Amino acid sequence: MIVRGLLYYIWGFIDIFYYHLSRLKALSKRYANHQNILRVRLTRYKGYHVTLSDGTEINYNDRLIKIHLHNVRILKETKPFKSELKKAKWIYQAVERSLPEVVRFIKEHHKRNEIKGIIGITSLTPRTEKLGFETKKISNRMYRRFKWLLQLPIIYLSSSDRSIKFLFKQQPHYLFMSKETLFEKYGRF
Repeated sequence: MIVRGLLYYIWGFIDIFYYHLSRLKALSKRYANHQNILRVRLTRYKGYHVTLSDGTEINYNDRLIKIHLHNVRILKETKPFKSELKKAKWIYQAVERSLPEVVRFIKEHHKRNEIKGIIGITSLTPRTEKLGFETKKISNRMYRRFKWLLQLPIIYLSSSDRSIKFLFKQQPHYLFMSKETLFEKYGRF
């Protein structure tokens, strides 16, 4: 328990620097009782060619909005939950409530016409399709391992299963959503 407490403290401290160094932007509060759990930034895609189910093609150097979960906030909010199912449900609903703000961010961005969609990297792949995301494998093995190492502390802190077998199963994937799908699903809120 002491180790987990120390990791929570260290992770919170690192998050402050990471937020500023990565040029992330917190999305504004839209609802009085809700704080968005996504942080975003404009990026250029550096991966392989991807064709999404709606026909959107994402190529090297295309502009995307990179989304990041605010992991420290998620850890704090889900800490009281004993059930992994309750944690997953809370995260799912929080992301669902947060995506309309991503729509607003894109609509107000001066490069909105160049933005093709959103991208994220996560080990939390179950049910992402219901939110409108498409999961794609990270083909570069070194980059996938690097991202896994970065996500390892959050996987360890957020899960009740801390076995080595479980930790190695949690491989990161790309999450994509085209701008059209995002606007269609979340633009009316």
